[in-house]
Amino acid sequence: MVNTFHPYAAASARIRNFSTPFSLRKEIPWWYQIQDPGSERVTLWNHIFFVICIMGLFLDPIYFFLPSIGGSSCMKIDMGLGIIVTFLRTVFDFFYICHVAVKFRTAFIAPGSRVFGRGQLVMDPRAIALRYLKSDFSIDLAAALPLPQIMIWFIIPAVKSPTAAHANHTLSLIVLLQYVPRFIQIFPLNRRITKSTGVVAKTAWSGAAYNLVLFCLIAHIVGSTWYVLSIRRQYECWKGECSKEINKTHSPSCKISFLDCSSEGNPERDAWLKITKVAESCDANDDQDFDFGMFAEAFTNEVAGAVFIEKYFYCLWWGMRNLCSYGQDIETSTSASETSLCILISILGLVLFSHLMSQMQTYLQSATIRLEEWRVRKRDTEEWMRHRQLPPELQERVRRFVQYKWIATRGVDEKNILEALPTDLRRQIQRHLCLALVRRVPFFAQMDDQLLDAICERLESSLNTRNTYIIREGDPVNEMLFIIRGQLESSTTDGGRTGFFNSITLRAGDFCGEELLTWALMPTSSLNLPCSTRTVKSLTEVEAFALRAEDLKYVANQFKRLHSKKLQHAFRYYSHQWRTWGACFIQVAWRRFRKRKLAMELAKEEEYYYTHVLDREELGNSNSESRIGGGSTDYEGTGAERSSSVGNILHNIPLGPAILASKFAANTRRGIQKVASALHRDESSSTMPKKLFKPDEPDFSADT
Repeated sequence: MVNTFHPYAAASARIRNFSTPFSLRKEIPWWYQIQDPGSERVTLWNHIFFVICIMGLFLDPIYFFLPSIGGSSCMKIDMGLGIIVTFLRTVFDFFYICHVAVKFRTAFIAPGSRVFGRGQLVMDPRAIALRYLKSDFSIDLAAALPLPQIMIWFIIPAVKSPTAAHANHTLSLIVLLQYVPRFIQIFPLNRRITKSTGVVAKTAWSGAAYNLVLFCLIAHIVGSTWYVLSIRRQYECWKGECSKEINKTHSPSCKISFLDCSSEGNPERDAWLKITKVAESCDANDDQDFDFGMFAEAFTNEVAGAVFIEKYFYCLWWGMRNLCSYGQDIETSTSASETSLCILISILGLVLFSHLMSQMQTYLQSATIRLEEWRVRKRDTEEWMRHRQLPPELQERVRRFVQYKWIATRGVDEKNILEALPTDLRRQIQRHLCLALVRRVPFFAQMDDQLLDAICERLESSLNTRNTYIIREGDPVNEMLFIIRGQLESSTTDGGRTGFFNSITLRAGDFCGEELLTWALMPTSSLNLPCSTRTVKSLTEVEAFALRAEDLKYVANQFKRLHSKKLQHAFRYYSHQWRTWGACFIQVAWRRFRKRKLAMELAKEEEYYYTHVLDREELGNSNSESRIGGGSTDYEGTGAERSSSVGNILHNIPLGPAILASKFAANTRRGIQKVASALHRDESSSTMPKKLFKPDEPDFSADT
C-alpha cells in the first residue's frame, strides 16, 4: 500500500480548524450593562444592601461607646474598640460606594409612559445619570463618605492638644450628622423592594423578626445616646468643679488636662488628686452638689466604667425598657435638654408601639389566619347542624369531611389561585401537579403528551371521606374519577336482578365512571348523560382527580387521537365494566358448553342402547318363540301341512319384530333430538342475563 500526501488536504484541514464559529460582537460584562430595576440581579442586590444598611445603622452608634470612665476623675477612649468599629465601618462603606455605582447603571421608568402597564424603561446612561444626580445622589454620597475614619485617624491626631473629651464631642457630632442620611436612605430602598417583590419579608415569621429588629435598632440608638450623654454630663460636672479650683494661690491648681486619663502618672496631677474635691462633688450616689438627673443610673450602677459587652447590653435594655414604658420611669432634672430627650423617648415609644408592634402582630396573625378561618367555618357548620337537627351519623360524616379537607388543602382555595393565572402558566402548573399522578393510571399511560396536557388542564381535585357514595347504580354519570389514594368499592346488581351481585375494589391507578368516556366518544352522542351501571362507595379517605362530562366531551371532540383503536383496546382492558361483562360472558359460555356436552353424551348413550342392545334382545326373543311355535305344529299337524305352515312362520316371524324395533328406535332418536334442540334453545336463550348487556362502544368506522 502506497501512502500519498496531498498538500490540499492539509490546507483544507487548517482552514477547517480556523473556520470555527465566532462573533464579531464582543459580549459586554454585566457590570457595564444597564440593568432593569425589576430584574433578579437588581432585586437581589437591593435585598443585600438593605441588610447592610440595617447592620450599618447598628454599627454607627457603637462609636458612642468609645469614651469611658478610666481612673479617678478622668475619661479615656477605648482604642481597641475603635479599631474594630473603624474596620467594620470601612467594609460597610465599600457597599455604600458600590450602591452608588449600581444606581448609575440602573434604568428607570419614564413617568409619562405609566398610562398603561408597567411603562417604558429608559436605558440611556446619560439620562439615568442626570436623573440620579438630581434626586438621590447627594444623600447616597453623604451616607457613603468615611467621615468617622477620617476624623479618628487624620483630623483628631493632627490637633495640637487632643483630649478624650474633645475627641468624644467631635466624633459624636460627625456620627450624628452622617447617621441622618443613612437613616433616610432606608425608606426609598424599602419602597423599591416592596415595589419589585411586593413585600420586604416573604414569610410571616421573617416579617415579625424584621419588625422586632427595627424595634431593637431604635432601642439601641436610644441606649447609646443615653450613654454618651451620661459621659458628657459627668465631664461637665468635673469641668465645672475644676473651674472653681483654678486659682493662683493654691498649688497645684486644677487643669482641664487632668480630666484626661492620658495625664495619669503626672506628679502634678497626683498632687492635685490629694487635695481636690472634684470626685466628691461629682459623685452620682450623693448628688446634693450636682443633679445628674436621668443620667445618674449610669454611674450608680457603674455602667460607665464597665467593659464594652456589659455596658452595651445594659444600655440596650435601658432603651427597650423606657420605650415600652413611654419614658414613665425616667427621673429627670429641670434641665430643658433632659426634658426634651424624655419627650422624644415617649413619642418614639408611642410610635413604635402603634406601628412596629402592630405590624409584628399582623405578621404573626397572618401565619394562623387560615386556621382561624377554618375554626370559624367549623363553628358555623356545628351551629347549622344543630339548628337543622341532623342525625348524629350525618353530623359525624360532615365533621370527618371538614377535617379531612383541612388536612388536604390547609384552607387554600387552589381553584381561585389557578384561575387568576395566565393560561400557559396555569397549564404548566397543572402539568407539574397532575402529570406524574395521571401517568399512574394505566389508561392514561397510552396517551401522548399533548393529549395529557389537555386532560391535566381540566382535572379537578376531589376529596371523599370514608363510607361516601360517590355514585349509585342507575344515576346519571357526570364525571370520571381517577383514583390517586384510597380504596373504592364498585358493585352492581344488574339493575336489581334477584340473585346477581358483583363487587370489586378500586385502588390507586384505577378509575370509575367509564360510561362517560363511551358517551363522549360517540360521534352522535345525545345531550342526556349515561346512566351508571355500578354503585361506587369509598372504603377509606379517597383523593382523586375528577374530569367533568363537558370537559371530557371537549377533549374528545378536539383530539381525534382519543378515538384510536389502541386507546379503545386499552379502555376495554382496564374498564371494570367491560371486565365484568367479559367474566359473565365466559361463565355463561362455559356453562352452555358443559350442558351441551352433557346432553350430547347422554344422547349418544341412549342411541347406542336403543339401536344395539334392544335390537339384540328382540331378535333373541323372536328366535326362541319361532322354535317353540314350530315344535308344536310339527307335533300336532300332518306332514304336508306342517311343512307349508312352518315355512310361512319362518318367513313371517323375524320380519315383524325387526320392523317394530326399527320404528321404536327411530322414534327414540327423534325424541332425543327434540330434547337436545329444546335444551339448546334454553341454553341459547340463557346465554347472557337479560339485563346484563354488552357495554356500549362508539362507532369508529367514521374515523377509520
